[in-house]
Amino acid sequence: MPAAVPARPGSGVVLLRRLGLPLVVAVALIVLWDVVVRVFAIPAFVIPTPLSVWQAIVKDHAMLLDNAVPTIVESLGGFLLGNVVAIGAAIAFVHSRTLERALYPVAVAVRTLPIVAIAPILVLMLGNGYAPKIAIAALITFFPTLVNMVEGLEAADAQAMELMHVLSASRTETFRYVRWPSSLPYLFSAMRIASTSSVLGALVAEWIGTNKGLGYLIVLTTYDFRTALLYAAMAVTSAVALAFFFLVSVLEWLLVRWER
Repeated sequence: MPAAVPARPGSGVVLLRRLGLPLVVAVALIVLWDVVVRVFAIPAFVIPTPLSVWQAIVKDHAMLLDNAVPTIVESLGGFLLGNVVAIGAAIAFVHSRTLERALYPVAVAVRTLPIVAIAPILVLMLGNGYAPKIAIAALITFFPTLVNMVEGLEAADAQAMELMHVLSASRTETFRYVRWPSSLPYLFSAMRIASTSSVLGALVAEWIGTNKGLGYLIVLTTYDFRTALLYAAMAVTSAVALAFFFLVSVLEWLLVRWER
């Protein structure tokens, strides 16, 4: 008799494994943090306890929310702008080798410039509103999406491309039915990176010149030695970045069904 095939775990079990293990590790790290602070008697102005950070979140939740809204707007705006421009540039590069050879090195050169050096220039040019923050977040998200999107568009199956040629398909049809589907896994891999990088870009921009946002709050609480609120602001920032990452992952799960 053929050997019995073991039953595959249900979706609920798989979901529990994916979510349960990170939660257990996170709780263990928080407990370790608390133990280290108490055992070594670390002063609260250096490293606060997890309980004091939670108390700061509860006590100053209005301030944290008020400063989180601008950061979310800047991060989301930069994420969308950077990805749209990167996707458009990648499509242009794939259809024009001359354009790729001319502009791709320029994109690489811009990426090598330190963002802390570009940020003051953009603030001087665009003012202290949302525009420079969104531009900085877009710069950070642009390059990884461009590189992955170009690679994904060029990774189209050779036999499928040959079939489209035999069928006298137009460039638009070839792009729609072959290149674009093959590029989506690459695109979402880049977007997961960009989703967290856009938050970092918004924070850097807020350090340069603003009086609102989580980046501004982090700088303010550092100078005032309000360490518990500083850690609370960092926790909220991390939560925003994780939420962006999760939304991109859900979008990938919905759109790139053939990868499942």
